Amino acid sequence: MPLISTSALADRLGQTELVICDVRFSLADHQQGRRDYQRAHIPGAVFVDLHTDLAAVDEVALVGGRHPLPSPDHFAKVLGRAGISPASEVVVYDDAGGAIAARLWWMLRSIGHGRVALLDGGITAWSAEGRSLDSGVVEPPPARYPTPAGWTGITTAEGVAAAAENGVVSVIDARSAKRFAGEPDQLDARFGHIPGAINLFFGDNLGPDGRFLPSGDLAARYADIGSDAIVYCGSGVTACHNLLAMTMVGLTGARLYPGSWSEWSRQPERPVATGAP
Repeated sequence: MPLISTSALADRLGQTELVICDVRFSLADHQQGRRDYQRAHIPGAVFVDLHTDLAAVDEVALVGGRHPLPSPDHFAKVLGRAGISPASEVVVYDDAGGAIAARLWWMLRSIGHGRVALLDGGITAWSAEGRSLDSGVVEPPPARYPTPAGWTGITTAEGVAAAAENGVVSVIDARSAKRFAGEPDQLDARFGHIPGAINLFFGDNLGPDGRFLPSGDLAARYADIGSDAIVYCGSGVTACHNLLAMTMVGLTGARLYPGSWSEWSRQPERPVATGAP
């Protein structure tokens, strides 16, 4: 299963092959996650930064979007610094229902690392249950992670355009309904969505308690989606939340469009649609 419960993680703390990654991040303040980590984190957790570790940021964002995937070699070095080897069992978490941590979950799965799970409810649920927290910075013994051959399960803007045009492959926008409809924001050059896409907001994968919905409810949510669907969001991060949910219901062949709306909207030749889902 792609999820692990707080109780199951608590039972496994201190195990040799376990590596816990804190992936908290705020778009409004890129250092907030690191400060929150240093203030309080799950015992033994190492900090992994979305902006510098899980992306190769291009401020222009014309190609690749706001959070383009880093090179496989860069990612291998990040994993090694975090103490992750091919034998490691990795647990990832954040304080946003998995919205950020799912990116690391997906990246590990993309390079073939199967032993990875997202902490259901994240540090929010962990803290609410009164479980122990540590402060400071964890610096694990470095490990060696071989450079992966490349990213799997991805597609390009051209691939998305072709899928949206023929209508055979579902193209899913994981952003909020307001952003999908075209409500202006401060993030992107143009507003709206890729023509032909449908809107399945990633936040609706969660229940009121911030944990993922039961598998039956998720299956109903994705009942009309084929296993070859393409998922995008603003910058290829929260789309991974949908990909995790889809994996839970057996839709394991879906692909990520890493550039997502932040790339698409900056390429003037790409058409834009607006309107409610």
